[in-house]
Amino acid sequence: MNPLVTASDLMDELAGDRPPLLLDVRWQLGGPPGRPMYEAGHLPGAVYVDLDTELAGPAGAAGRHPLPELPTFEAAMRGAGVDRDRRVVAYDGGQGWAAARAWWLLRWAGHPSVRVLDGGLPAWTAQGGALTTDVPAVAEGDFVPEPGAVPLLEADDAAALARRGVLLDARAAERYRGEVEPIDPIGGHIPGAVSAPTAENVAADGRFLPAARLAERFAGLGVTEATEVGVYCGSGVSAAHQVLALAAVGVPAALYVGSWSEWSASGDRPVATGPQPG
Repeated sequence: MNPLVTASDLMDELAGDRPPLLLDVRWQLGGPPGRPMYEAGHLPGAVYVDLDTELAGPAGAAGRHPLPELPTFEAAMRGAGVDRDRRVVAYDGGQGWAAARAWWLLRWAGHPSVRVLDGGLPAWTAQGGALTTDVPAVAEGDFVPEPGAVPLLEADDAAALARRGVLLDARAAERYRGEVEPIDPIGGHIPGAVSAPTAENVAADGRFLPAARLAERFAGLGVTEATEVGVYCGSGVSAAHQVLALAAVGVPAALYVGSWSEWSASGDRPVATGPQPG
């Protein structure tokens, strides 16, 4: 199944007999909360989901956006109306990171049909889609998480994968090189990781590049059909976007959720700097 859906196709599906459930996951790193944006206008029928409290656990030794506790995640998804047999579409403000995090978590937890609105809310409005301030009343869903449906990396797994496969660093290139580090305690990258900024997955309008161009990009980074691929970023959010881009071209990839925020916090893991994997 294509993990992306266009605004025009989503409009058709919402007008059908079995419309998908919409999750509004607007979020900005260090920015204002997403709920006021949701309340100011969202796709009709969409339910707001908070990334920091419902799609992640409290920041700590496991990183800035570790996995949420399973009961917390289950309660949030059921409260949003998520059913196992109903399709889900997540969207955000256009960057795609937060929607990809929701997509990845639901896939990891065993939901069989989750997609991301390509281009997010801006793509919807550009297509002529309406917004509403009405907050829908939703019946509690029946979704029960069954973790492990897609691969997950711990720190040691990521280090080992960098040696035997391709570990992609989804952060900006200057953070990978260690030239700047605005958030975490030390700059640089996991030894062996390859720089692959998430921003290069999309066009200027925030939509993903065509599949052929994405495939060409990843091939240039050393990804082939036989390659074992892993991805990390700063805290496991933008890396989910990279996993989504890979899925769009048929390449499965494992996510290191703790990412650099966990790796760099311990103080005893090796760090590489400069433009080369090291």
